[in-house]
Amino acid sequence: MNISVVIPLLNEEESLPELFSWIEKVMTANNFSYEVIAVDDGSRDNSWKVIKEYSQKNQHIKGIQFQRNYGKSAALQVGFEASKGDVVITMDADLQDSPDEIPDLYKMITVDGYHLVSGWKKKRYDPVTKTVPTKLFNAATRYVSGINNLHDFNCGLKAYQSKVVKSIEVYGEMHRYIPVIAKWAGFDKIAEKPVQHQERKYGTTKFGVERFVNGFLDLMSITFVGRYGKRPMHIFGTLGVLSFFFGILILIYLTITKTFFGIVGMTNRPIFYLGILTIIVGTQLFVAGFLGELIARNGADRNQYSIGEKINL
Repeated sequence: MNISVVIPLLNEEESLPELFSWIEKVMTANNFSYEVIAVDDGSRDNSWKVIKEYSQKNQHIKGIQFQRNYGKSAALQVGFEASKGDVVITMDADLQDSPDEIPDLYKMITVDGYHLVSGWKKKRYDPVTKTVPTKLFNAATRYVSGINNLHDFNCGLKAYQSKVVKSIEVYGEMHRYIPVIAKWAGFDKIAEKPVQHQERKYGTTKFGVERFVNGFLDLMSITFVGRYGKRPMHIFGTLGVLSFFFGILILIYLTITKTFFGIVGMTNRPIFYLGILTIIVGTQLFVAGFLGELIARNGADRNQYSIGEKINL
């Protein structure tokens, strides 16, 4: 199979018929073998009913329904696991991503040999409350990750080699940083393609202010996990040793001043308590490093979700 199109969605019943027809038109025109995996992330409207209706008309359309809302990362992860295409393309269900971009994205993966191609919405039709935080996140992510050739990490329109989505793990709200996750997994052939951004025709944006804070925390988390997830002792142990050594130096200094210079009242000096504190903190950090080595990356149920129904899978 050439292409798997993974579409996470929440309350998009109005846009789905047009999106499915648009994708079918593009695939037929380019003679692609394909599947469309629509992952309903706990919609409260008739989105699942629409998916079921269209799956009966077109066997290429497949669906996965969550019993409740888990978030976009969960929907993408389950869609990745179910995908069978050589190239996996993700897009949002709100019609702001154009299926006409699919042939060029497919070519960049299969011919140009990129592991991942991320869309770049140079001209956006989103409100300021969404565009400003997005620019801040993109700048921060470029600085932290070292992926300097991407302008829009969070663009929903992306293309992947199948081995990329089968190798990475997306959870929590890490979908914003999939290129970073892919890079840490060793897939560093990452490119960007300017794509057309459509105005939203139906529904409302799912973007909220709380995602600004969550996005920053997720960036710190994925950076730490990417660099030290397999070797937490390297960071905790190093900090622990430095702190412990600093505390020992303070106590040696106090011992010398009392022994050779006769200075009394050592326990009344703030530096004495600083030395004791740094030794205790150093020991705790060192122990945390050992514990981290034991439990690193062993969350066996992190990507287990309650799925109510599947179609054509």
